[in-house]
Amino acid sequence: MALRWIAPDFGGPEVLTLVETAVRPPGPGEVTIDVRAAGVNPADYKHIAAPRGAAQELPLPIGYEVAGVLSAVGPDTEIASGGGTAGDPVVAFRITGGYATQVTVPAKDVFAKPEALDFPAAANLLLAGCTAAEALHVVGAAKGETILVHGASGAVGASVLQQARIKGINVIGTASEANFALLRGFGAQAIAYGPGLLDRVRTAAPEGVAAIIDTVGTDEAVDSVYHLLPDTSRAVTIVLSERSRAAGITAIGGNRPESAAYRDSVRADLLDLAGEGRLVVPLARTFPLTEALAAIELVRSGHPGGKVALIP
Repeated sequence: MALRWIAPDFGGPEVLTLVETAVRPPGPGEVTIDVRAAGVNPADYKHIAAPRGAAQELPLPIGYEVAGVLSAVGPDTEIASGGGTAGDPVVAFRITGGYATQVTVPAKDVFAKPEALDFPAAANLLLAGCTAAEALHVVGAAKGETILVHGASGAVGASVLQQARIKGINVIGTASEANFALLRGFGAQAIAYGPGLLDRVRTAAPEGVAAIIDTVGTDEAVDSVYHLLPDTSRAVTIVLSERSRAAGITAIGGNRPESAAYRDSVRADLLDLAGEGRLVVPLARTFPLTEALAAIELVRSGHPGGKVALIP
């Protein structure tokens, strides 16, 4: 038997319940993973907040990404990165039910874990990393250009900074002064958000910015598109709002088919970068699996200071 967090009803994190459940053996095209760490993301609790279509049947499992060890492999099955035998350390992303001690999932969503990442970091690489990769792709950021990233110290922002540096893209990132060292460590120019932001951006980039990536959804971020970017097609947000829609800012999200397809396509590349030590995961804290509600509350605070993992 395994332990697993589920939502018997839609609502806030308080509806989550830890239950004991049998994990079915893997069939063809599936593997079973003994979970060593599960990533905690805002998308997790948004998933259970309200129904999003007929396909969402209660109870809902929670958790999109894990790292662990293969315990069983289905007949005639290989994981996405090839091979796969019991005992192999792996990463799985775009699964369901990751807040668990054991999961059976499609092998196409499972990859060998990079040795450079421990289990908590590996369990937090791909959701933020794939979102960041898609944001850079959508705005068409190119080598030598300067872009503005709102919320650059958050999980997605930090991955944008690293991936942009690898591509030779210059980044100006907004953050609180307490997080300036993190931004500079990833090669970005750090500026404070708040009153006077536009002047600070213009001083940092007198030639202007070529694109804007918004990871926070604030009015300030939306307004910057109006004032700093002649071509709004080169702005993207991961926080859709009426104001961002009115501004013509493209929104991306894992529940959109085009976003899901792109994110699936870059998983192997991001794992390769992590394996080379070129993409790291700033980790703030780990919690026991039984303390999932406390972990979610830290993430919901908006200031976790890095990624958060659950440890069965």
